[in-house]
Amino acid sequence: MREDLKLELQLFGLALQFMTRLPIRWDLPYSDDLALRAAKYYPLVGAVVGGLGALVYVLASIGLSSLPAALLAVATTVILTGAFHEDGLADAADGLVGGASRDRALEIMRDSRVGSYGALALVLMIGLKVSLLAELSVWQGAMALIATHVLGRMAAVHVIATTRYARSSGMKFAIPRMTRDGYRVALATSVLALILLVVSLGLGAALAAFSGAVLLAQGMRYYALQKLGGYTGDILGAVEQMGELGVLLAVALWL
Repeated sequence: MREDLKLELQLFGLALQFMTRLPIRWDLPYSDDLALRAAKYYPLVGAVVGGLGALVYVLASIGLSSLPAALLAVATTVILTGAFHEDGLADAADGLVGGASRDRALEIMRDSRVGSYGALALVLMIGLKVSLLAELSVWQGAMALIATHVLGRMAAVHVIATTRYARSSGMKFAIPRMTRDGYRVALATSVLALILLVVSLGLGAALAAFSGAVLLAQGMRYYALQKLGGYTGDILGAVEQMGELGVLLAVALWL
């Protein structure tokens, strides 16, 4: 039992190291297999990032109006992740919109430079998230921000579990389908986030958040399937961002 717990802590630590810029100093073993198994903790990493962003939102709201407080909260989450998902969104926008063919789209997404479509996507995404968060009260916004980051990462996990990878090579490691146990762990974390919303904001808000995340994230997945025949790492970033936006948009509309 102690070894099993140690392994799970290592997997969570690897997920934190991969998806955030938090100064994790654990001496963690690494292998492709461990990195893949750590994907089940992506939503839990989202809870950490969203929780820290919510804390900044609450503290900033003491002395600031809602808009700058929301901007600081969103900026905190971007800094904590090193703009990991936002970078994927920008590259995906450049490739999916700017690439006339599948091969051209994949080629554009390999380019680390941000084009006009990517820059526009980033401005719109950040602007929408900040403005929607500012529409909520401090308590509502804090709870929604946690759920936002959990459900956004769950959307990416769902794509990994249900969608083929579009490239034959080019990633640090190949991403197979999620195991059933791994998917259950990620799903359980997401259910807990929804329960938090039910308790704090009501059943309607929780259902709206779930629906918003599913609609926008699955819309991005469908578009990538039509254009690329599968997903890439950049598409996962775009799916996560669309999931985040879906939660905030739905909760703001509901409340």
